[in-house]
Amino acid sequence: MELRQLRYFVILAEEMNFGRAAERLHIAGPSLSQQIKALERDLGVRLFDRDRRQMELTEAGRSLLPGARELLHGADELRQHAGRLRGTETVRLGYVNWLPADLAERTAGVASLQVDAWVMPSHAQAGRVADGSIDVAVCWVQTPDLAAQGLDARFLGADRLYAVSPGTDTSPVAAADTAVLVDSDTVSWASWNLYAGQFSRDTGATVVRTDDNGITGPAFFEHVRRADRPVVNSPKGQATPLPAGLVARPIADPAPYWTWSLVTRRADDRAAVRAAVGALTADVDGLPDDGSVWLPSTDPYARSHR
Repeated sequence: MELRQLRYFVILAEEMNFGRAAERLHIAGPSLSQQIKALERDLGVRLFDRDRRQMELTEAGRSLLPGARELLHGADELRQHAGRLRGTETVRLGYVNWLPADLAERTAGVASLQVDAWVMPSHAQAGRVADGSIDVAVCWVQTPDLAAQGLDARFLGADRLYAVSPGTDTSPVAAADTAVLVDSDTVSWASWNLYAGQFSRDTGATVVRTDDNGITGPAFFEHVRRADRPVVNSPKGQATPLPAGLVARPIADPAPYWTWSLVTRRADDRAAVRAAVGALTADVDGLPDDGSVWLPSTDPYARSHR
């Protein structure tokens, strides 16, 4: 059993899709499948039940997942400690599913920056910054969480969310005429559920409650096909190609944006961290300033767009 196999297990458990997990891990799908099978052989248990249409964790997989995360966390802390003993200051960057497209160019002169491969939800990455497991994170964050966890946030980018509907009509749809999904898995989808709830309350969009992790992936598209109105696509699905028969539609009146922050510990004044933050946030374009933008009231950048 290898640490990388445990990391593959954790990422696949989060995605429940070999293609998406392999993309996050920057490996080929068949290689991921082989490594999961090897891990199952080493452990002597099956971790996933899978067929052509869906996959889910087995009882053994659910039981072993927290321990796998704990082992990976311990290994990450050990690497950090070793770096400090070497006298180097590696700045570890965590993220959710979005990084600036020009990350390499922005950080070309920051030799100390290391992108952490353990992709986790926004609230988890912010928590890792707060407890010192990583140094900076690209994530969605709320103003109350910044204050509670002693964090600072700087604007790094934003996704304008769109709606998905069956048919061929690609015209704009009013926010009030959309549906937004909220999932019962309040761990994996904590940030999105908060965002979706505020969006519904502010705009009149219809909340559709799910219990199948259908915020993204094939299950999301099935919800779209069953819905009686266009469904808001989450930031995690922004780059996913749409299946035949489904189209993207801009949302207007207002246009919802999902912001990405670069989060750091408020008390962390190390030169290496300052250099990384400066390189990542230099010359970042802001949000449109024409009154069309919707942000949750708890978004750190909401005040300037109200």
